[in-house]
Amino acid sequence: MGNVDKNAPVPDGKTEYYTTKQQPADDNGHVGYHTEWVELQKEVPYETPKKP
Repeated sequence: MGNVDKNAPVPDGKTEYYTTKQQPADDNGHVGYHTEWVELQKEVPYETPKKP
């Protein structure tokens, strides 16, 4: 491989559906990831239909 710093942060993972971001390591050295989802559908407020 090459000279890779194991403590260097991982770049954000971006897809069409979500983005992942690396969180800081905890006391045991475990690293977590935060996932932000992209809204696929638009929510429209309900409107009551007109009476005939």
